[in-house]
Amino acid sequence: MGGGGQQTDRIADTNGRFGTYTWEEVQKHTKSGDQWIVVERKVYNVSQWVKRHPGGLRIIGHYAGEDATDAFNAFHPNLQLVRKYMKPLLIGELEASEPSQDRQKNGALVEDFRALRERLEAEGCFKTQPLFFILHLGHILLLEAIALMMVWYFGTGWINTAIVAVILATAQSQAGWLQHDFGHLSVFKNSRWDHLLHKFVIGYLKGASACWWNHRHFQHHAKPNILKKDPDVNLLNAFVVGKVQPVEYGIKKIKNLPYNHQHKYFFFIGPPLLIPVYFQFQIFHNMIAHGLWVVGYHDCFDSYHVYAAECDFTALSLFMESHWFVWVTQMSHIPMDIDYEKHQDWLSMQLVATCNIEQSYFNDWFSGHLNFQIEHHLFPMMPRHNYWRAAPRVRALCDKYGVKYQEKSLHFFIMDGCTLFHFFWTDALLHCH
Repeated sequence: MGGGGQQTDRIADTNGRFGTYTWEEVQKHTKSGDQWIVVERKVYNVSQWVKRHPGGLRIIGHYAGEDATDAFNAFHPNLQLVRKYMKPLLIGELEASEPSQDRQKNGALVEDFRALRERLEAEGCFKTQPLFFILHLGHILLLEAIALMMVWYFGTGWINTAIVAVILATAQSQAGWLQHDFGHLSVFKNSRWDHLLHKFVIGYLKGASACWWNHRHFQHHAKPNILKKDPDVNLLNAFVVGKVQPVEYGIKKIKNLPYNHQHKYFFFIGPPLLIPVYFQFQIFHNMIAHGLWVVGYHDCFDSYHVYAAECDFTALSLFMESHWFVWVTQMSHIPMDIDYEKHQDWLSMQLVATCNIEQSYFNDWFSGHLNFQIEHHLFPMMPRHNYWRAAPRVRALCDKYGVKYQEKSLHFFIMDGCTLFHFFWTDALLHCH
């Protein structure tokens, strides 16, 4: 377990005193309007400030009553600047007799993980290769230009439509990985450039909202696969996932849909509709609610319609992109542990919720390097072209502490995801009977 720390800054709390607190006291402050977090043994009252938190009030609320040090390090590129803004929120620190970690977390594992992060930073694993991202953006724009020229010269016949739709789906999928890089502030030293390019790529190349993406995606990273905290496992009662939720639904006899057949209807309402319907609804809702209107570059294809079917290139490409997105992103999480909050340390929490796909040049390109999902979740601000450098170190640390590090082949990865929705509900029926 971690040891005590020295008090450095003494700033008065609302009662005019700087306090020392036990974990028991900190853990009493977890509800909306009364939230404390611990970062580097210092205790902060974020009850009112959560509404002004740039990452949103939910993500910081997810860590109320906990040590948030590793999440704090993972999401903030300029720690000194953030600490400056946090000073008015400081109300004290943990008592010297208190461990640095809450809820019996393995202090040695936590310290070794932080030491690993420091070594990777010293070795340049968090430094970007600008040419990589320039070439990646270039190949996206080239694909978009080729698609537009093919429509211009060859019209909207069925064969040309199919070819153009595939090219657009490829460009949009790759643009999705690129906006993901900028959104995680992993490209530029100055995060303002990341924010600017993120808005350009997701707004003008994809026609979506950067604010919507940030609010949703960072919650996923902060608490992956944790029910009621990770929006990616909030499946609107369309599916039941993990081992806990199906049993819960079975006991409560919740039957909004025939979940015993979800492994069949998954292929009709899962991959085909996630981006064209569900995400589009969320994006438009966000745009209307916040007045954020952006017209995407790909909308220039909207005036061209497929003969007889009256389905435009954009809709068809979104349909194909949605499949691509689901198989890459969701199948590295859905087969993993999905449960309610267990208050695990950063490394253990990420490893039970993520798995990797074996490396190859194709897999790197196809998945936007999210075949290194484990390394990405542990170090979200690390440029993706450096994940392979971190992977052996992460695996060695996992082996040292008996944390399971899972890597699958692309074939097994897809088949694993295809069968799980059936197994989840079957397992629930067995438990209920």
